[in-house]
Amino acid sequence: MKTLFAAASLAAVAATAGPSIAQRPDLRGQQIYRRACYSCHALEPGRNTPAGPTLHDIVGRPIAAQPGFNYSPALRRLARRHGRWTRALIDRFVAAPDSFAPGTEMTFLGMSDAQRGVLLDWLQARQRRR
Repeated sequence: MKTLFAAASLAAVAATAGPSIAQRPDLRGQQIYRRACYSCHALEPGRNTPAGPTLHDIVGRPIAAQPGFNYSPALRRLARRHGRWTRALIDRFVAAPDSFAPGTEMTFLGMSDAQRGVLLDWLQARQRRR
């Protein structure tokens, strides 16, 4: 009887706890941002850090044009070649920043394809909610 009661209690807790992070792409994206991007990039509009420009509305934004941030020559060259950040460009840049934009000051070792996809989904969903 105790085992049946304990199993029912665990099931009730699981049902009320909601979906896990693995089941919630929005939470997974936020978690990836916090782990990989937060120390250098803010999400609020106009809030650059000394290490990086804001990621607010990054998809579609002109490359190396965020007011108040001093971009490296590598990012300015990238801006002349590509103009605006697309999802595909961000994906390639985050995968291997120094290979994609040689000389960039962004020191990041990259992340897996799956993590980049979740992160980009999350960033784009934040843009659509505004």
